[in-house]
Amino acid sequence: MKTGVALRTPESVRAISPKAEKPSNMLGRSRINRMRRELRRSAPLYIILSIPFLFLLVFNYAPLFGAQIAFRNYNPVQGIWGSPWVGLQQFRQWVDNPDFWPVMRNTIVLSAYSIGVGTPATVILALMLNEVRHQKFKRFVQSVTYFPYFISVVVLIGMMQLLLSPGTGLVQEIFTGLGLGQVPDLFGSPGTFAHLYVWSGVWQTTGYGAIIYLGVLSNVDPGLYEAARLDGASILQKIRHVDWPMIRPTVAILLILSLGGILTVGFEKVYLMQTPLNLATSQIVATYVYEFGLVQDNFSFGTAVGLFNSFISLILVLVVNQISRRVAQTSLF
Repeated sequence: MKTGVALRTPESVRAISPKAEKPSNMLGRSRINRMRRELRRSAPLYIILSIPFLFLLVFNYAPLFGAQIAFRNYNPVQGIWGSPWVGLQQFRQWVDNPDFWPVMRNTIVLSAYSIGVGTPATVILALMLNEVRHQKFKRFVQSVTYFPYFISVVVLIGMMQLLLSPGTGLVQEIFTGLGLGQVPDLFGSPGTFAHLYVWSGVWQTTGYGAIIYLGVLSNVDPGLYEAARLDGASILQKIRHVDWPMIRPTVAILLILSLGGILTVGFEKVYLMQTPLNLATSQIVATYVYEFGLVQDNFSFGTAVGLFNSFISLILVLVVNQISRRVAQTSLF
């Protein structure tokens, strides 16, 4: 019996529709064409992105090739490949060095002191500025606290010396005018080195660091503040129940990063403040590597100390990140 409907086999379909012969190839070509259009449209962005990529490649990844001199008795004449392999000898020399514990202690104390003072100061400044309602005064305070960040380390140390010099400094002139006698040599005192380093850093960087927390606080729902006001919450209660929960994850992330770099105290500032009189507390890992690794041409030893610090910093980041994940439910990864 004829139904009037012709049955089409796959061969007849391909014969009628030659364009549908290879749909997978057509899909592949369309994807390639779409990718080409995207690349042409985004070409300027990729060119801009290539600049920092090349910077990282040249200055961060390429030097990793030379890190092997930490495991060799490096000699510039023999080169990296020609220098004899000594394994972990340089690392054992650093750990067994009598200066190991004093230098590590100075570095950890100075870095922990900076974090312990700088982090609360930055958070408090951000919370205080967030409560200011007079916008002109708020911008003025932000400018005043942010300006020191643009002062270079060399200029900062020069200012400190002009102020605190025991003979001709401004503080000495004030003491002399008030009849208070001679100002002690604060730069030469081992006991005051850490205080000068940390508090000058707080003055210089607190305003800059507060910008991060102010950016987070600017995203707080105004309805939360209105609800707190209607409930009769005081300023401290509002900060505790509204502001602090908002910035706590950011504080945790920045604290993890800070603790990860606890052994990498800034070299420039310490080196400029360092004198033979305060060397007992100012000798840190960075200045020690410079003195015994570069000045004395012991490149293998200096590289070994740097790799040792990097390994300890990595362990600290992993440990602190895990603790933060369990305690504060916030982590880097």
